[in-house]
Amino acid sequence: MAWAWAGLALTSRAPARAAGVELRVVTEELPPYNMTQGGQITGMSTEVVQAVMKEVGIQAPIKSMPWARAYDIARNEENVLIYSITRTTQREKLFKWVGVISPTQWYLFALPGRHLGIRQLDDARRYQTATVNEDAGEQYLIGKGFEIGKNLQSSNKYEFNYQKLKLGRVDLWIAAELNAHYLSRQAGDNPETALVRVLPLPDLAPEEGLSMAFSLKTSDAVVERFRKGLDVVRRNGTYDAIRRKWQS
Repeated sequence: MAWAWAGLALTSRAPARAAGVELRVVTEELPPYNMTQGGQITGMSTEVVQAVMKEVGIQAPIKSMPWARAYDIARNEENVLIYSITRTTQREKLFKWVGVISPTQWYLFALPGRHLGIRQLDDARRYQTATVNEDAGEQYLIGKGFEIGKNLQSSNKYEFNYQKLKLGRVDLWIAAELNAHYLSRQAGDNPETALVRVLPLPDLAPEEGLSMAFSLKTSDAVVERFRKGLDVVRRNGTYDAIRRKWQS
């Protein structure tokens, strides 16, 4: 597999070195936040991460993979940066958090014309909900007593869940709004008419949005260097310019 290096397509697999340590960056296919196009990693969050790496003077390989694998690597290996990750209570002590890189809002989505009578999360228990393996939405619902194989159907790709919803294989889909709308448009649909926001999930979506974080086996000096870099990117207008580009 080829690596994408800070916006350049290269074939080298060697990790970058920063402050005397080797760094890796892992992510998933979560369009339009992070995704592979033409053999390169791109997306709103990716551009922010690349801007931060440029600011701190570090080039590191970005590898896209299923979220469960990326999450496991960042949980257990040294000097790994993971994005776009939701900062939940469950995850708070599992990573060293750098900061927010993209806005997000989470919902339970359904198809129009379905009268599911969902007024609160407990009402969703009697329906089938599409999730992604080990992502924040699935972890959130499991934490609320939902079960895979009972009322959750887990996939390893987000686009599978939109297909499941359209084909009637599930009743609900838990997703970040920007991701849901992007996949709907990619399928040739108008998200404003093809999807219904059945229930907002404010507990799952911090006001700030999706984050970048390091594995616990990363030095505090490296983490702080990236925090300062992200702060510069947010203050100098780069972050806002990237956000406008991808939300337009």
